[in-house]
Amino acid sequence: MQRPASPLEAVWAIGRIAPGGPWVGIGLRGGAWRCVVGMGDSQRDAPADADLLLALAIAYFAEAFAEAPPDIEATQSDLSSLVGHLIRTQPDADRRALLTEALDAIDDGLAGDAVAGRLGAARTPGSDRVDPVERVLAAARDLTAGS
Repeated sequence: MQRPASPLEAVWAIGRIAPGGPWVGIGLRGGAWRCVVGMGDSQRDAPADADLLLALAIAYFAEAFAEAPPDIEATQSDLSSLVGHLIRTQPDADRRALLTEALDAIDDGLAGDAVAGRLGAARTPGSDRVDPVERVLAAARDLTAGS
């Protein structure tokens, strides 16, 4: 018998996939960042690699989605924490430097498109073949398949 997953410790919505529709965001379970999709009181989540987390952050700063539910809406501070985590776990010094530039842009309050551009520069080489918003949508589809 499979044990049910422990609940998320925290969850922040990036935005709604469609107005009034499901939302997509980030969450924490056991100190690990996850991709989360929710509709009403129902949520599904899955592990998220660094590129998916970057794609979620890019989507947030690019304002790619409709407005998030206000009670769980992510803030710049939440995204700053996420990028800080990515910096601490990134083994490549060049990518770590790019992430640090993005974090500085967030903390300095630069415009969303400027932050999104800096985050995009920190993506894994070759991942730029997939649009970050498309990557988020694909993850959301995977999480909601069969529901």
